[in-house]
Amino acid sequence: MATSAVARETVFALRRQIAKIEGTLPERLQAPAGAPVDAPRNPTADVTPHDLTIVRRGLAVAPPDAFLRTGAEALDTALGGGLPKAALSEIHGAATRDAGAVAGFALSLVSLILKQGQRLPVLWIGTAEVFREAGFPYATGLYRLFGIEPEQLLFSEAPRLLDALWTAEEAARMTALAAVVLEIRGSPQRLDLTATRRLHARAQSAGRPVFLLRQAGEAEPTAAPVRLVLSAAPSAPRQTIAGPLAGSIGRPAFTVSIGKSRTALPGQFTLEWNPDERSFEERRTGEERAANPVPVVSASRRGKDPAPASGAVLAFATVGSPAAGDQPSPGERAAHRRPRRAG
Repeated sequence: MATSAVARETVFALRRQIAKIEGTLPERLQAPAGAPVDAPRNPTADVTPHDLTIVRRGLAVAPPDAFLRTGAEALDTALGGGLPKAALSEIHGAATRDAGAVAGFALSLVSLILKQGQRLPVLWIGTAEVFREAGFPYATGLYRLFGIEPEQLLFSEAPRLLDALWTAEEAARMTALAAVVLEIRGSPQRLDLTATRRLHARAQSAGRPVFLLRQAGEAEPTAAPVRLVLSAAPSAPRQTIAGPLAGSIGRPAFTVSIGKSRTALPGQFTLEWNPDERSFEERRTGEERAANPVPVVSASRRGKDPAPASGAVLAFATVGSPAAGDQPSPGERAAHRRPRRAG
């Protein structure tokens, strides 16, 4: 009996190790049926919390607050909770024309970080050719679309890629920054596994995200746990009470593909950025929008004594003004074009 009990404990210990590697649910760790009475009914009770960590495809399952949720449930679920906060994340644009979409998506992620009450600045690092090709974010648009104050976004323009990598490594280890953005163009040889491993290790140590933006580069091996491939998606028309407004331009939209993930399978999503809520939403069809339970203001009803129709609206007083549809004389047009004299 003693030999049989030892054998059972050995078998169960092996099953526990296999379950940790394969990411099996905790109930699979229970003792097999028919175990002796003196055997523990719940052997995991004597296991330390570290041993209870479930491994999923080689990545330990982290607590929910370790992820940056985008607000798009399908994408967050596919990524296992969202983008990791303390890690290197790669945002890839296949062509130069996708640089604006990549930068806009990165600014959206920065907005999500600042929305959580983080008041620290964000450092955006790039080489001269990166900013010359894609430009700098517009300060007014930063605040109106993403709620980012211009003084919260700092830029570092490096003359060489080596200088940009060094700056990113030093910045990634600082806890005085909310996030670090490194924008690289093409597929340079110096951006290899060794360089990205250092960035990923610094991000993990500081507990801050590092976003690696790739302009017109090929998908190469990096240490980033997640790689998202970005491109611009057509904006849907603006929605009104009466339905879509023809000829209008709605919210910014992105086509997001999961190019690499340790916990997710490849997938593609179309997301819209809501600048009011500062969150992503999945693209919905017109039928789904009509079934939205959010209340809207109903159209005004006609009363008993409706207001009379308004007359012609003029920018100036009617005294001496030409009749509607009249054009100024050639002499008047010439006078308007003459330079104003001084004195």
